[in-house]
Amino acid sequence: MARLKTISNFKSSLIGGGARPNLFEVELTTPPAGVTGWNKEKFSYMCKAATLPASNIAAIDVPFRGRIFKVAGDRTFDTWTVTIINDEDFTLRNAFESWMDVISKLGNNLGATNPGSYMCDATVYQLGRGSTASSKDSTGSESSILKTYKFIDIFPTNISAIDLSYDTSDTIEEFTVEFQVQSFELVSTAAAAKV
Repeated sequence: MARLKTISNFKSSLIGGGARPNLFEVELTTPPAGVTGWNKEKFSYMCKAATLPASNIAAIDVPFRGRIFKVAGDRTFDTWTVTIINDEDFTLRNAFESWMDVISKLGNNLGATNPGSYMCDATVYQLGRGSTASSKDSTGSESSILKTYKFIDIFPTNISAIDLSYDTSDTIEEFTVEFQVQSFELVSTAAAAKV
């Protein structure tokens, strides 16, 4: 028979009050050579939204005597999208446009031929509300890093349009950037530092 679960049991199981989707930081410190105007500090503030990575393992169907036996196939990675707040100097938009120009020039469709010359890594930190992942301290003076994902060999393939309209007021421009991802690493939380 199942044990009766109470709200008190649930409370004691919800470590740290639950992970919050608005406590994160994205770090993209060194874009490829030739990308002009990059500001890593500004990016860490203006990156308004990101995702933790999705990964998929396809199933391979193997027919056997009227039944389908499923075995694990290859792993694939979804595109990774970040949302950027645009400011009036267009620093980050200009840098992403410069990065895409390194890959494929606007004027003549020439560009980098060595993939290593236009790829770089990025890191997403899921932050906690306390100084440790299971902190009972509720002062909120420090954030712990709950989980770290390092994206390997990413490069942008889409910079979204920014819609301009007389009808739009009381908003700040935003745009998204889609990256192709070769793979990602799960970084040990034991090595995580306080932010």
